[in-house]
Amino acid sequence: MEKQLQGYGLTTAQILYHLPDHPAILQSYVWQEYDLAPDFPEMRGFLKFWEEKLDGPLHSVRYVHRKLISATEWRALKGEFILH
Repeated sequence: MEKQLQGYGLTTAQILYHLPDHPAILQSYVWQEYDLAPDFPEMRGFLKFWEEKLDGPLHSVRYVHRKLISATEWRALKGEFILH
């Protein structure tokens, strides 16, 4: 919740990469993490790790980002609900 209030949102990336043993074949990988738009430091760090440590060269990355709490959705309320 704290990250959401700081502006983080859920980033989902579809990563297409070449198989190391069969470079003509593309494989898909889905990655999700809370990240900050528009710089996306978490996703950039993961992609840097991928390029440095993993064998499958990247082909393309498609991503979407959605803030989970926006300014219009967050408001302070006073009240109490009592059930039973």
